[in-house]
Amino acid sequence: MVRENLLVINPGSTSTKVAIFRNGDNIIQKNLNHSTEEIDKFEKITDQYQYRMMIILEWLKEINISEKSLAAVVGRGGLLKPMPSGTYKVTKTMIEDLKIGVQGEHASNLGGIIAKGIADAEGIPAFIVDPVAVDEFEDVARISGMPEIPRKSLVHALNVRAVGRRAARDMGKALADVNLIVAHLGGGISIAPLKQGKIIDVNNANEGGPFSPERAGGLPNGAIIKMCYSGNYTQAEMKKKTVGKAGLVGYLGTNDARDAIKMIENGDKNADLIFDAMAYQIAKEIGAMAAVLKGKVDAVVLTGGIAYSKLLCERISRRVQFIAPVKIYPGEDEMLALSEGAQRVLSGEERAKIYEDEVK
Repeated sequence: MVRENLLVINPGSTSTKVAIFRNGDNIIQKNLNHSTEEIDKFEKITDQYQYRMMIILEWLKEINISEKSLAAVVGRGGLLKPMPSGTYKVTKTMIEDLKIGVQGEHASNLGGIIAKGIADAEGIPAFIVDPVAVDEFEDVARISGMPEIPRKSLVHALNVRAVGRRAARDMGKALADVNLIVAHLGGGISIAPLKQGKIIDVNNANEGGPFSPERAGGLPNGAIIKMCYSGNYTQAEMKKKTVGKAGLVGYLGTNDARDAIKMIENGDKNADLIFDAMAYQIAKEIGAMAAVLKGKVDAVVLTGGIAYSKLLCERISRRVQFIAPVKIYPGEDEMLALSEGAQRVLSGEERAKIYEDEVK
């Protein structure tokens, strides 16, 4: 049997997206949902490995795709040690770090583990592509202002780089030949300057930058310290207040930008102000990243789920179009980005990186 299929795996908290790509085309894709009852049986996320892998193998049987037809398996990369961007071969050391959760537990940690499990049974390669742990910061970007707390790179790297490549292609250039500011606008917001393809800074969507539909972004230090020591909140409650119950949902009671827009259309002036403030803060962060690139910016790129909002993109564009032309690519096609990363290695366009050789 000809090994012509590429299996793509993207685990989320309550589902696993799977797809088969052949010759660069998405042949079939499905969202495999996992009930809360099933997920709650496992103490750690990585304990779900066998459970999720068996569901994927059952799906392959259902669609009549034999594992013997797979050329490779690629999974979403997880919270690994800081590492440069690229496509990585899944190794034993990487698996160990994914199981430990060296930068935290997240469903994406399962991507490489499951990919390796399926691939090893067939003697084919397993890859991950541009995980959130991508770190290409210049040294100056690591300085926070407090020696005990360096700035870290945690970024929506997969979509940021994939859309960066797409924008560069549309400009008739390679990603390595342009400077871009890519704003990934979703439940979390990552605004990253790409200097000749490298993500040299980012706001870290959980801890800084603009507020988003459900995250607080950067906050006044004094007020936060006071809240933490007020005795009114536990550590877990404070975490939830800044990530999960902040941003649009904190102000307007919804984490859906579409609901906020409906409020605005119905004449809600407070909703209009809050939505405008989100656009304002996004634009302000884009301006800061223009300074990182010393003003040498070929394009500002807006992407992610809430980039579908014409109102938001218009409000951002009005404030930043003086920096560079604004290009808008709504949504995020992580499955395609994963497949393209693996295909670049399989075709010989790139060489797969080895985690142990690259981590910092």
